[in-house]
Amino acid sequence: MTYFKEFELKTQLIQSITELGFENPTPIQEETIPFVLSSKQDLIGLAQTGTGKTAAFGLPVLNNVDLKNNKTQALMLSPTRELCMQIYNDLLDYSKYLEGIKIVVCYGGASIETQIRNLRAGAHIIVATPGRMHDLLRRKAADISNIEYLVLDEADEMLNMGFRDELDDILQFAPQERQTLLFSATMPKEVASLAQIYLSEPVEISVGKKNSGATNVEHDYYLVNEKQRYEAMRRVVDFYPSMYSIVFCRTRQDCQNIATKLINDGYPADALHGDLSQAQRDYAMGRFRSRAIRILVATDVAARGIDVDSLTHVINYNLPDDYDIYLHRSGRTGRAGNEGVSVALINVRERYKIKHLEKRVGKSFVQKQIPTGEEICKSSVTNYMNLVADSSIVDEQIDFLFTMDIKRLRDMDKEELINRFLSVHFNQVFEAYRNVPDLNVKDVSEKSKEKKEARKAKQGFTRMFINVGRIDGFDKQLLIDFVRDIAQQRDVEVIEITIRERFSIFSYPNRDIANLKKSASRISIDSRDLRIDEMDRDDGKRGGGESSKGGKSYNKERKSNKRNSRDRDRNYRRERGKSNRDFEGGEGNSRKSRKKR
Repeated sequence: MTYFKEFELKTQLIQSITELGFENPTPIQEETIPFVLSSKQDLIGLAQTGTGKTAAFGLPVLNNVDLKNNKTQALMLSPTRELCMQIYNDLLDYSKYLEGIKIVVCYGGASIETQIRNLRAGAHIIVATPGRMHDLLRRKAADISNIEYLVLDEADEMLNMGFRDELDDILQFAPQERQTLLFSATMPKEVASLAQIYLSEPVEISVGKKNSGATNVEHDYYLVNEKQRYEAMRRVVDFYPSMYSIVFCRTRQDCQNIATKLINDGYPADALHGDLSQAQRDYAMGRFRSRAIRILVATDVAARGIDVDSLTHVINYNLPDDYDIYLHRSGRTGRAGNEGVSVALINVRERYKIKHLEKRVGKSFVQKQIPTGEEICKSSVTNYMNLVADSSIVDEQIDFLFTMDIKRLRDMDKEELINRFLSVHFNQVFEAYRNVPDLNVKDVSEKSKEKKEARKAKQGFTRMFINVGRIDGFDKQLLIDFVRDIAQQRDVEVIEITIRERFSIFSYPNRDIANLKKSASRISIDSRDLRIDEMDRDDGKRGGGESSKGGKSYNKERKSNKRNSRDRDRNYRRERGKSNRDFEGGEGNSRKSRKKR
């Protein structure tokens, strides 16, 4: 086992990181720190988010900075202001005992005039976003012509955010003789191309499988109805009462809308996205880190600056189109040796994405059922009972409580007291989930399987043909009513219905077919004979089904326009009123006129 004190770091750095609780380096730190301390060769570091990359490059750079030289010696570029601030604050913590060190952070959304003044006062290290750094160089407010270290952190995300042009321009101001350290969670072609241009014979340090997910993260997904996506997410959140999570959304608007809904529904939540001011973002992050809120709804860009090791879940409200982004999201949980869960909410049409993600992550995804109301209530009670059982008793507080008048509670037996406490605590949950519907959605394969099984199970039914269809104004329910009226049986099963343009198909009980056909033989529809036949009958007429008399009339009707179709509907409704007395219990809503011969 390696210890930080074994690295050839200045005693001031060892002192500060020891106070921060650093003892054993992470794998990326263990390989990167001694390399940068002793070598000037370029480096590519591949490691998931949350593996300690800031210390991996920050400590050796701080160690090697010449404090007597006031020129800028290191430039660290990162994609977002949140991540810049995180790196900046970490560097301040590491360099607590390095007297004279000057570190300046520069990012958009803050006063550029203040940043220019800070740079003019001197900066050994600049931490910046590409956009703001490009602006400062264009204004000649920063000088990076003497840097010895160039750090590109989260390089894949910088390229995803469209910073390639800014990076190209920035690097024109940097000297050729420098050490470039590129860090990335994934290695897509764009990052490989960038490395090929700007790095010289780099050494690659890779922790874990390249372009794969974190090892201690479970990947779950839920099939949801698109209109019920938010409600499904709420149930997942309620099923895990101790959840501490980031909910990822595609757009800023979605992010704000979902956060607002959660807040209005009583959840400790907030939003983090680019439309917020820096003060608002800092406030939201402060509340999240302190656990004043336990759900942060964020865009991928804004979440780049979140460095929290204890997240229990990440929720993909929508799956990203870029699978590498999913790796970044899921890497937010399962850190520092903890277990984590990455949840994806998908509709049936997105099932194919799960297969692709399984290949990219290198793990199987588990389909979970959306929790029912009963399951949520049980989970809430179990969680509460565990909290009570595991809580510590503070004697001073108990003594104070017993000075109060609790006679009414003393008179209750143990079982009644427990029941009343549970009722008070969970009445709201019970009411919220009383008689709620099941939100689980069957996927296409399950539906097809069930249909096949249902078809096999429907012994005693025959597929039937009838020469009416959409052109006659029929839908499935109207056809059911129509067939039942013909048979004069209001409870007969008419199932497996297919409506075509000029005919329809349905399944009908074998025992009732003779009666149905006999009744149909006495009915005409729009001056043509009504035909109902078994599908396996081959008499040359099925598919048209008209007699010579009816055929002529039917062919004319096929050319009728929608207005004529509506006229037929009205005629049938009038005829239904007259003819209902001829049918026992005839209360259908069929739209076709019909008459006895």
